[in-house]
Amino acid sequence: MKELKDYADEINKCSKCGLCQSVCPVYKITGNDCAVSKGKFIMFQGVLKGDLKLNKNIEKYLDMCLKCGKCKDFCPSGIDVCEIFNTAKYQYAKDTFRGKCKKLLQSRAIFGNFINLFKNFHLSKNTELPCENSAKTKLIYFKGCVNNVFPKGEVNLKKVFKNFNIELIEKDFECCGLPFLSSGNLERFEEVKQRNLEMLNCEYDYILTDCASCESTLKSYGELKVINAAEFLADKNIKFKFSKHIKVTFHKPCHLENCNFIEKLFQNCENVEYIQMKDFDECCGFAGEFAINNPKLSMELAKNKAINIAATKADYVLTTCPACILGIKEGYFAIGKKSSDLPKVLNIMEFLAKADEITKRE
Repeated sequence: MKELKDYADEINKCSKCGLCQSVCPVYKITGNDCAVSKGKFIMFQGVLKGDLKLNKNIEKYLDMCLKCGKCKDFCPSGIDVCEIFNTAKYQYAKDTFRGKCKKLLQSRAIFGNFINLFKNFHLSKNTELPCENSAKTKLIYFKGCVNNVFPKGEVNLKKVFKNFNIELIEKDFECCGLPFLSSGNLERFEEVKQRNLEMLNCEYDYILTDCASCESTLKSYGELKVINAAEFLADKNIKFKFSKHIKVTFHKPCHLENCNFIEKLFQNCENVEYIQMKDFDECCGFAGEFAINNPKLSMELAKNKAINIAATKADYVLTTCPACILGIKEGYFAIGKKSSDLPKVLNIMEFLAKADEITKRE
C-alpha cells in the first residue's frame, strides 16, 4: 500500500491558489482553511518534512471532507485530492485502536456475512428478469449493498427493464468498496476490488448500476464500461407515459460524474415537467461517515438542500443514490416541515417504474 511520502510530488504541486475554497461545500460553511484541500496539503507538507505527525487533529480534518471530488475537478494542477486523503487516512488509522476496530467490522467475516444474510433472505423473493438468448445488449447488474439489504430499487429496475431486449446478468458481487476506501481501510478495498473484477469474466456490454456511488467506485477500478441505469434508458430513448401531469426536480449526487442525460430522460417522460432546483449539484451533506463525524455540518448542508428542493414546489425530488435520499430526508427534518408538504423523495428508478406505460421510442 502507498503512503503519504509516495505522493510528495503531487502534494508539493499544490500552489495554494485557493481555488478549491470556491467549490468546497464544507469551506463555504466553516471558512476553515484546514477543511479545504489547500489547508490539508500544508499539513501534509509538514508531515513530509518531519515537522508534524499524522495524529488525531489531522485525522479530524481528514474526516471533515465529503469526498465529493469538487476540489479535484476544479484543481488547475490536476491533483487527485481524494486518493491522497484516503492514503493519509489509511496511514494514520492502520495502527490505531479505532482503525483496527473498523477493519474488524468491515472484514468479510462480519460485514461480508451481514450482507450475505440479507442476500440469502431476499434470494427467493426477488423477481428475476427473463434472459433472452437473442438479446442484443448484455448488462451485468451490480446491485450494491443497499439493494441487497432493501431490494426495492432492484425490483423497480427490473420492472422497467423487463419489456426490452436485454439480458440482465447477475453475479455474486461484494460491496463496491467505497465505505472501506473512505475510512482508510485500503487493504479491504483492494480485496473486494479484486474479487469483483474476477466476477467480470464473461461477455457483456455494460455494468449496470442504479447507485451513483457504486458507479463512481467501479469506474475507479480501471477501464470498465459502467453506466447508470437512468443514463442507459435515456441513451436508448425509452419513453415513459404518465397519465397525470407531474412536476419533478433532480438532486445530483456528488459521485454522479455525468448528469447530461437528465433533461433527455425527462423529455422522454410524457406529462412530466422538470424543474431544475438552485444548486442541484451541491452535496446533500450525508456522505457516509461524514454525517457521523460531523453531524452539525451534515445537518447544515442538508438544510440548504431541503430549502432549494422546497422552493421548486415539485411533486417529487429524484436522485440516483440511496445515501442522498437519507441526506435529503435529514434536510426535511432540519427545516421543520412535514414530509407531506414537501416533494416526495424517490430513487429515479422507483419513479420511472410508476409510469402507466413504458415503451421504446422508435
